[in-house]
Amino acid sequence: MTRRLRFPLFWRIFLSIWLAMAVTVLMSNVATRALMERERMAIERQVGLRELALEALVVRENEGRGAAWRFLKEQGRSLDLHLSLIDADRNDGDLPSSIRERMKSGGWHRQKPAVIEVGADHRLVAWPRLDGEGWLDPKLFRLLELGLAFVIITLACWWIARLVSRPLKHMESTARAIAGGDNALRVSDRIASRRDEVGALATAFNAMTQQLCSLLDRQTHLLRDISHDLRTPLTRQRIAIELASDGSVDADLLASILRQNERLEAMTSQILTLYRVSEQGGDIEREAVQPVVVINDVLRDAADYAEHRGVDCQLLVDEGCRNTSLLGDRGLIQRALDNVLQNALDHTPPGKNVHVALRCDQRHLLVEIRDEGPGVPEDVLPHLFEPFYRADKSRGGKGWGLGLAIARDIVAIHDGRIEALNGEPGGLMVVLRFPLFTSG
Repeated sequence: MTRRLRFPLFWRIFLSIWLAMAVTVLMSNVATRALMERERMAIERQVGLRELALEALVVRENEGRGAAWRFLKEQGRSLDLHLSLIDADRNDGDLPSSIRERMKSGGWHRQKPAVIEVGADHRLVAWPRLDGEGWLDPKLFRLLELGLAFVIITLACWWIARLVSRPLKHMESTARAIAGGDNALRVSDRIASRRDEVGALATAFNAMTQQLCSLLDRQTHLLRDISHDLRTPLTRQRIAIELASDGSVDADLLASILRQNERLEAMTSQILTLYRVSEQGGDIEREAVQPVVVINDVLRDAADYAEHRGVDCQLLVDEGCRNTSLLGDRGLIQRALDNVLQNALDHTPPGKNVHVALRCDQRHLLVEIRDEGPGVPEDVLPHLFEPFYRADKSRGGKGWGLGLAIARDIVAIHDGRIEALNGEPGGLMVVLRFPLFTSG
């Protein structure tokens, strides 16, 4: 695989801003040249200068060149202009060399003279007074001006590019350090506290890192819990088998062995189901599924366990949901509903009820399963659907904390959503929301 050439963000920002500002300077200079040309043309269009030149010609004919020169100098002082009347056939010889150079050059010069034709034999040359300023060589002055502009642009671009790229480089080094095993490292508060997109990115990066580290910790605890939950039935089974191997095998001992095997089988089945659903994602076979039929099958399968617990299940189906259907895997949908119902039965005291309701809106089917147990603290609710999480202190539950996690993944691959909240009368209510395929 060919490795693509890396172009650092610093140089991308630097060159982009530098080029933009350089083009701006050049365009500004073009506009300035145009304005100066308009100023020169405006001087030429002044009718008064032509009349002034004619008066100077009269003075020159009557009083001589010196009088004409003094006349133009006095008039030029009042107009803030340099004025020079020259003969067309003398090729501007009476003008200063710098003015002649500016007149002959086709390039751009500051204060380029205006030339006004006065008849066929004379011209009036006019240019603004500089009062001793700006008499540097035009090319040198232009070079210094452009050089200063580009130095300022370069410094500004360097500062802006560094302002953006430096925190990103810090986040990159932090990410590499975390990937190397330093899970306690975070982006510095100085960057995360910035009130711009870079600060928001740093804050999100820290939150993501915290979440990932939390998941890694949970994975460690998960392996520890699995080891513990598997060790207990295996130890009991080993003891029972050793006793059975001594000779006298009674029914209670065999029943104990069978129960431990059933626990191991159930736990293994739950883990495999969670793994299969997570691996499949949305790649499942789909068919039209009638939710009313599925929920009745779930209640019928749970009837014996509910009777054993002394709990009554009550079903309420809205009229508009009786003929609705979902698009998905019937077995997985039934498994999700069965897991949620099983959780409700486990945490409902004897003599109480589990309420199951099917409701519909225009686009979704809602399955609400509410128990009459002790409920769950608000800070525990967000964790109920995490694998191997058990709110034992608040619910006194049993099992391995996989049922609701499996239900969450099954609902997710059916493009649905599941949430848990404490019901107003008490107890926990789990709401499963599926998109409708056909409505009744």
